Amino acid sequence: MNHQQAFPRSAIWSLERNRDGFVDDGISGAEFANRPGFLRLMNALKPRPRFQVLVMSEESRLGREAIGTAYALKQLVTAGVRVFFYLEDRERRLDTPTDKIMLSLTAFADELERERARQRTYEAMARKARSGHVTGGRVFGYDNVEILGPDGKRSHVERRVNDAEADVVRRIFALCAAGTGYTAITKRLNAERAPAPRSQQGRPSGWSPSTVVEVLRRPLYRGEIVWNRTRKRNRWGQHDQRPRAAGEWLRLPAPELRIVPEDIWQAAHARLMAIRARLEKVTGRTVDGKSGPRRRGNDSAYLLSGFAVCGGGLGVISSQRKGRRAFFYACTAYHKRGTSVCGNSLILPIERVDQAVLGALGGDVLREEVVQGVINGVLAELTPQALQANNEAARADLQRIEREIGRLTDAIAAGDELMPLLEALRQRQAHRARLAAVVSASDVAAVPQFDRRAIEAKVRKRIGQWRELLTTNIEDGRQLLREVLAGPLRFTPEGRSYRFEGEATLGQIVAGIAGLPAVLASPTGFEPVFWP
Repeated sequence: MNHQQAFPRSAIWSLERNRDGFVDDGISGAEFANRPGFLRLMNALKPRPRFQVLVMSEESRLGREAIGTAYALKQLVTAGVRVFFYLEDRERRLDTPTDKIMLSLTAFADELERERARQRTYEAMARKARSGHVTGGRVFGYDNVEILGPDGKRSHVERRVNDAEADVVRRIFALCAAGTGYTAITKRLNAERAPAPRSQQGRPSGWSPSTVVEVLRRPLYRGEIVWNRTRKRNRWGQHDQRPRAAGEWLRLPAPELRIVPEDIWQAAHARLMAIRARLEKVTGRTVDGKSGPRRRGNDSAYLLSGFAVCGGGLGVISSQRKGRRAFFYACTAYHKRGTSVCGNSLILPIERVDQAVLGALGGDVLREEVVQGVINGVLAELTPQALQANNEAARADLQRIEREIGRLTDAIAAGDELMPLLEALRQRQAHRARLAAVVSASDVAAVPQFDRRAIEAKVRKRIGQWRELLTTNIEDGRQLLREVLAGPLRFTPEGRSYRFEGEATLGQIVAGIAGLPAVLASPTGFEPVFWP
């Protein structure tokens, strides 16, 4: 059966699987492109299915955990979605007890294969570790060197000491042993422009106190390979990294990889143990060598933690003033990493900054004329004529992006400079996903006749709830920021104060009340931008 011809293309969700989980091909449901694929699939069933057909190569593409796979298929089938497997040219049905027992058997077989694959992978990695070969990524202080076999193909990867980076590692241990703190070590290394580990997730390049701690705790620098310290997945196959018992660790001597002499290692760790003992005595809690329990960003006791950025991130510091401890917002890069990373030394009391931000939200974003303007703009965007025009523009833009991706792929294959091309390709692919979301949502959207008065009443009720949050506690204020902000607040020092700006998003709330995918009401100029 040719399912692509039997059903409209916009009604089909094609699902494949890669090593990162589930991905869809952009035919449908792409409005969930920033979430894991399985959640995109299940969320697309609510409040009513946004697709009618799910096509997979085989059942294991949906999942390899028996209970979860069976439950997911039940949710799909009971929602009216038809499920097809193109390798077997059959449809998954759950009409009879026989259908259900066959589903249980195939799900059991898939889970058994997943467990066997896990065992094979574990044994292969254990063999590599016992041989002293690299089983992960690059470690600061070493280079990963490919070793070729007799056939000229890569046999394995080994570590070799990088002399320039090894000097920095030895210096960190020597400074620690001499009594220098993490922050002081960080600032000194950054001021000297010392080689540093590659920054992650867009953070400023250079050393940080947490990076210094990781260096001091890594046994590889004393010539000891330790493997199997953590377990990445739980018994349900879900990503849940946990430490393993010390008895399961694999420890191997590797004197050729030693960077730090034993006497310096012992001196540094003796000081760290003394610090840990003092902390345990003062706090009464066991400290595992880190800085103690940390709050997650969403659970912070401060309004703007996780919502504000400056040159290097805006955080909270404290100091003793007039017999009491006072708290301030300040640039964490300046205070933790030094002036070579960020020169912003401005600090302000948190009460003053919080009041300014909440005042701007109440005065600029939640004003009656702003709310009415957003409602008018969103409803104008969701008229059939506007949807058709936006859809045509998105399709044209999507074709242009596809051509650019093709040219970038050809340039990569031709051996041009790799990193700039990969970054450009990543940006084009992200743009393509956004455009595909708009096109897919427009294809399946059934635009109702809007009840303007009902929508305005619901929006104003939500705004009224937000205004109440402005006058309550920090937790409620953080919830308001999560709902309203389209991105982080950007703080810029101006003299002895900060200027901040940010974008609020009310259009998606209005679209949700109207019963349409939020992606169809993405900001087009009518969303508020606010500043003090």
